[in-house]
Amino acid sequence: MNQKPLSSRLQNHKLWAIIPAAGSGSRFSKTELKQYQLIQQKTVLEHTVARLNQLPLSGYVLALGAEDRFAQTLAFAEKDKAHFCLGGTERVNSVLNSLEYLTEIASEEDWVLVHDAARPCVSTVCLESLAATVIDSGQSAILATPVRDTLKRVPVGIEIESTVDRSQLWQAQTPQMAKLGVLKRALQKALADGIVITDEASALEHTGEIVHVVQGRSDNIKITYADDLELAKLILASQAAAGI
Repeated sequence: MNQKPLSSRLQNHKLWAIIPAAGSGSRFSKTELKQYQLIQQKTVLEHTVARLNQLPLSGYVLALGAEDRFAQTLAFAEKDKAHFCLGGTERVNSVLNSLEYLTEIASEEDWVLVHDAARPCVSTVCLESLAATVIDSGQSAILATPVRDTLKRVPVGIEIESTVDRSQLWQAQTPQMAKLGVLKRALQKALADGIVITDEASALEHTGEIVHVVQGRSDNIKITYADDLELAKLILASQAAAGI
């Protein structure tokens, strides 16, 4: 196994992060944005950025809503590496805007990882495992976990039609990582083809790119509903106590 530090394994390429943070967060609250909720005197977004900066990033791009005047006032980790761009109406548009922004300052051969603004609990070990896998293999990859629960197909109403075989199913998480140019072209093609883009991997898959899964952890939760915030608080406290 390659034991060299990530910074040296990058060789002549750089590593960038993209954090789409322009969503309305309507499932969390009609009046509040989930990424600006407080945990341990820091916003969710500050926790997320701090986690990503455990990697040897050359910089990170925050894609923000047009009316967002708050993000740039926050005390982000490695704030000298922070870049800001205008987000889009959908997540894919925010990611694509960020990639266009990076094209002006980075190489198409550089690596980018896209991470949800509301996933503050991703562990450093998982981040390093993902980055190492991608850099060493030269292929795109995402964090994911095997599906644990029995899945039921219910096409209409509440009547179960069948049980779904979960043996080959994984639940996608973020970060999702690829080369800048590869990801940008994949998103552009998927949009042009009218493909529903649920995550970056779905666009890469559509264009025939190989995408690997790197097993993540179940505590890498995405804050979607109000009660998720309380769970994230418990997870972050537990991780701090365990030194994760």
